[in-house]
Amino acid sequence: MNILCVGDVIGSVGSDFLRSRLPSLKRLKAIDCVIVNGENSADTNGITPSSADHLLTSGADCITTGNHSFQRKEAISMYESELPVIRPANYPPGVPGRGYHILDFGRLSVCVINLMGLAYMNEPLDCPFRTADRILEETKCRINIVDFHAESTAEKRCLAEYLSGRVSAVFGTHTHVMTADEQILNGSTGFITDVGMTGPVDSVIGCKTESALKKMTTHMPTRLDYASGNCMLNAVLFTIDDSTGRTTAAERIDIR
Repeated sequence: MNILCVGDVIGSVGSDFLRSRLPSLKRLKAIDCVIVNGENSADTNGITPSSADHLLTSGADCITTGNHSFQRKEAISMYESELPVIRPANYPPGVPGRGYHILDFGRLSVCVINLMGLAYMNEPLDCPFRTADRILEETKCRINIVDFHAESTAEKRCLAEYLSGRVSAVFGTHTHVMTADEQILNGSTGFITDVGMTGPVDSVIGCKTESALKKMTTHMPTRLDYASGNCMLNAVLFTIDDSTGRTTAAERIDIR
């Protein structure tokens, strides 16, 4: 099974670029399943039912999120619906939504798990390691893909090592910068520290350069507007053995 994991989609410009490139990419690479991080897919920030629908109708099978999951109040109803849109599973009990979603492809199922890191994230969440243990015990799927939305590269690697042999792949999101370390841990679990982003190339991680510079040089409250112009699509393609759930290949994809 070929599973494509797409980096954080930035606003309508990134969403439109995904829609224009994903269909041909799916055909070219014989992709069976597409997981997209959409926590920044709405213009100005966050995710909305409208931006989620755009991603799903563009070819996404499941949408993951992160620290901007609840940036927009209209997202609450979306998380409580049956849509394949999930938020980090290690939010405390009682928070709307769910942290994993099982995709049924008939011949097999894929469990998509969303977790968020604790290091440098300033969010008092539950332990992502123990949360992963709980979910894997509940679901018992052969193929499990984890989107770990985290700042610390060490924390991302540690979670991947912790889950090595128990999940098919772990891909990092949040920093919007693709890392060049795609690999297969212990001959079993695909991993990349960060899959990057889908959005404007001439930007500071998706935002207008001038607004980001103002923020960095003045340290004053500054609205970070999304940039526009030429875009890129960052993703990682994991090839997984259907019978074992092990990753057999990991390929970085950068379309511009």
